[in-house]
Amino acid sequence: MGIITVNKMKKIAVLSGKGGSGKTFVSTNLSNVIHSSTYLDCDVEEPNGYIFFENNKLIANNTVYREIPTFDEEKCVGCRKCVDFCKFSALAFIGNKPLLFDEVCHSCGGCELVCEYGAIKNKKVDIGNIEIYEKGDKKIVSGKMKIGEASAVNLISEVLDQARGTTIVDCPPGSACSTMEAIKGAEFCILVTEPTIFSLHNIQMIVELVELFNIPYGFVLNKSDESIDYIIEDYINSIDKPLLAKIPFSKDIATQTANGKLVSDNDPIARDIFVSLADDLERKGILK
Repeated sequence: MGIITVNKMKKIAVLSGKGGSGKTFVSTNLSNVIHSSTYLDCDVEEPNGYIFFENNKLIANNTVYREIPTFDEEKCVGCRKCVDFCKFSALAFIGNKPLLFDEVCHSCGGCELVCEYGAIKNKKVDIGNIEIYEKGDKKIVSGKMKIGEASAVNLISEVLDQARGTTIVDCPPGSACSTMEAIKGAEFCILVTEPTIFSLHNIQMIVELVELFNIPYGFVLNKSDESIDYIIEDYINSIDKPLLAKIPFSKDIATQTANGKLVSDNDPIARDIFVSLADDLERKGILK
């Protein structure tokens, strides 16, 4: 077994029902064993994937903006068309003046389009930045959302634009709007879970999400323990989906990961697991 080489553009999204299941652990190590891969960290509220790619080189740091409406009160006639148009309740009319709740504004630009009096113009606001690193044949992209921003969707969209070759997308945990954005365009989803009742409940919500998007998927069971693996394995068997890999509960793996190390570089058993996972994805036609 060796490093997997893929020539075509492929996008694989890695999800988990909750934080701490091992989503970033799986994403970074899988990317590490695939030649010329791109790793996209779309967990933009708490990005840390880049840390594991030691001795990487920062090559770009780009500010990301979104547009929100501003109002010219002299031109506004109080017709309320903008308020009626907004389906996210981001606009209100108070004291004969339009009021924006920018934390729920989706930056769609529709209010500007429906205004017949030219009273609405959009302005750019800083929502975060994208850091781009290189390490050998790897491209590592990390989105970092500005503190206080309510929505990660625009920033994640910009991160996804950095996809190149075989791309591993480290999604936000859970099944909210940010996760929906992160799995857009994915050809396959890897669902990372642990053998606990709590994890079972959360991974079932992720299954509903990927099935809604009609994306093929399989499971990786992290922190595997043969005495309790049935909690997850019985569910996986009941829905007739593949268990792609089992990663054992291991103090050595946990210690290396806590120290910011890629176990696929430092642990022969762990490396074999991730290379086998990449081989399996190739056999299934996902990496070709």
